[in-house]
Amino acid sequence: MLILVSNDDGIHAPGINALRTALEKYGDVYVVAPDRPRSATGLGITIHKPLRADEINFPGSSAKGFAINGTPSDCVKLGIQALLPNKPDIVVSGINLGPNLGTDVLYSGTVSAALEGVINDVPSIAVSLASWECTDFGYAADFAAGLVKIVTGKGLPEETLLNVNIPVTKCGSKPPKVNVTRLGKRRYENTFEKRLDPRGKSYWWMGGEVMDIQAEPDTDIASVKRGEVSVTPLLFDVTDHKFMDLIKEWDLNQIL
Repeated sequence: MLILVSNDDGIHAPGINALRTALEKYGDVYVVAPDRPRSATGLGITIHKPLRADEINFPGSSAKGFAINGTPSDCVKLGIQALLPNKPDIVVSGINLGPNLGTDVLYSGTVSAALEGVINDVPSIAVSLASWECTDFGYAADFAAGLVKIVTGKGLPEETLLNVNIPVTKCGSKPPKVNVTRLGKRRYENTFEKRLDPRGKSYWWMGGEVMDIQAEPDTDIASVKRGEVSVTPLLFDVTDHKFMDLIKEWDLNQIL
């Protein structure tokens, strides 16, 4: 099995190395990841400068690594279409430090790397450790590897990826349950602090607090708050099919 691993925390992040180690027992692993942290880049790609791939060696590992001067989406796109010897059997993105819940998936570089795999017709999984303090990725890596084994056996629907969030009630502990969930809804009460640089020009720092707007029991947000693993299938097709029929009644041809 050929496995492509990427992330948005950078190729030297502890999460991706824990994931790489756990997946090596299942197949040939290629790590194609940003050369530095690229969080919250969404599906951005690099088109105004060349992409460079620096080979990375992992001591004691047979995995091949490439550090890319681009976004997570760049990494997966370049990996599939240029760097790997064949099309991978699966793309696994992570393990992200911090959760990717609800509408955060629209900003997430971790989820976007998996989505790039889906765009290229490769089954894909995004994995996040839902903590900012705990850096023990052991259980999260083992869970991701077990899920890879299941997914490669059963397959995923076209245009669908799995977004996984693994909670931390006690660092290094094993969650009691896994739930298949839907996305909740989050919003940020952003604040912009205006400052002046040494030349007297204005700049702003963005901050803010997260607000969980929709966190019903069957959502990913609620599952993680209960200390339970959340596995959410995300569909690439974001068309509002129901609303299409209503729009057709607007007779938009009258605008012509």
